[in-house]
Amino acid sequence: MDNYTTTIELKAPAEKAYEALTHQIPLWWSECFTGTSAKQGDVFTVRFGDLIYKTIRIKESIHNSKIIWCVEDSLIALPELKNQTEWIGTSIVWEMEQKENSSLLQLTHLGLNPAVECYAICSGGWDQFIGSLKLFLETGNGTPYRK
Repeated sequence: MDNYTTTIELKAPAEKAYEALTHQIPLWWSECFTGTSAKQGDVFTVRFGDLIYKTIRIKESIHNSKIIWCVEDSLIALPELKNQTEWIGTSIVWEMEQKENSSLLQLTHLGLNPAVECYAICSGGWDQFIGSLKLFLETGNGTPYRK
């Protein structure tokens, strides 16, 4: 099965994308952020209300090039989902590539594929927050989950 993958072109340097993924997560993903996400070994949690959270460890961080997040704990407590912990054990891979006047950012969520119960909900969520990240990088104003 194919893992969820998306690639976006940014009117921003790869360095700025790396900064957003390591130091500015509350500005594009969720304002409900605790922990640190700056370097390998760091752990952070993002929350989306009382029913959804993800706790992530930084597995790998290559400056301005690649970041791998490993989901250590997660709950998606939506009544339509039987398995509300499907993200646990999955990995989120961010890859950046600098172009002449832009950069490419690719997100691959290893373990999030059409066989996973939350695929439609979760891929839609990623689409939304990737849009927020692009907006943040290009305009300075993202649309993160707000309290």
